[in-house]
Amino acid sequence: MTTTLRPSGPLQEGAGGARARRYDVCDNGRPVGSVEISTDDAFGPTAGVLRSLGVEESRRRRGRGVIAALAAEEVLRGWGCTRVRVEVPADNDPARRLAAALGYTERSRNMVKELGPDTTPLPAGLTSRDMSEEEFAAWRQEAVRTYAQGWIDRGVPAEQARLKSEADHAAHLPDGLATEGVRFRVLVRSGEVVGHVWVAQREPAPGGTAGYVFDVEVRDEHRGRGYGRALMLLAEDISRAWRADRLGLHVFASNTPALRLYESLGYTTTRYNLAKAL
Repeated sequence: MTTTLRPSGPLQEGAGGARARRYDVCDNGRPVGSVEISTDDAFGPTAGVLRSLGVEESRRRRGRGVIAALAAEEVLRGWGCTRVRVEVPADNDPARRLAAALGYTERSRNMVKELGPDTTPLPAGLTSRDMSEEEFAAWRQEAVRTYAQGWIDRGVPAEQARLKSEADHAAHLPDGLATEGVRFRVLVRSGEVVGHVWVAQREPAPGGTAGYVFDVEVRDEHRGRGYGRALMLLAEDISRAWRADRLGLHVFASNTPALRLYESLGYTTTRYNLAKAL
C-alpha cells in the first residue's frame, strides 16, 4: 500500500500570501479520499489550517488518514507555515483520536447553551447599564492587546497573534459601539463598575437568531464574588430580547475557572480547536 496526495485542483492564491488547495488521497494511484489545506486568514500566511480530511469508509483504519495528514503538513511547511490548526466537532471521536495521535493539542473550544424563556434578575445590589463611549475607547485599546497576548501565551507567534486580534476586532466592531447587533453592558455595584460583557447577534441558520459572548470580564479586585455568573446571566437576557434561543461562546482550554462556570450554567462543547507546531 502506498498512500500519497495528488492535487485535485489548482493552487488558490490570494492577497498577503494566502494559499489554499485540495488534494486526492490516493492508494496506489487510486483516489480513496480527499484533504483540503490553506493558510489561515485569521493568523496570517505562516499559519496553516487542515480544513478537511476524509477517507472512504471501506479504506479506513489502515493508517491512510495519518499518512494523508502528515503529507498535508509537509505541504504547509513548504508554504512557510510554522503552525497548523484543525477544528473537530465535539461528537467526532475518531477525528479527535486521530488528531491526538498526530500531536495536536486542544487550544480552545466553542460552547453553546439552549436558552429557556425565563429571565433571571440580577442579585441584590447589582445593576447594569450600557458601556459609555469613553469606557469603550479604553476597553478596545486594552482588549486588542490582551486578546493577542492570550494567543501568545498559548504558543502562537507574536505576529500571528497580533494579526488575529486586530482582524477580529475590526471585523466584529466596524462601527464601534454603534455596530448593529452588538451590546456592551457594564455591571455596577454601589456606583462602581465591577465588570462588563460584550454580546452580539448571530444567524446560525436561515431565519434563526443566536447570541454570542465575545468578551466577559470581571475586574481583578472584584473576582471570586459571583459577578462572572451574573454577567453571563445578563448576556442570556440580552439574547432573549433578540428572540434568540441559543447563546454561544469561545473559551481557551487552559481557562479552567471559566470552563467550570460555563459548564455549571449548562453550556456544552460543540467544537474543539486543536493545534500543533510544524
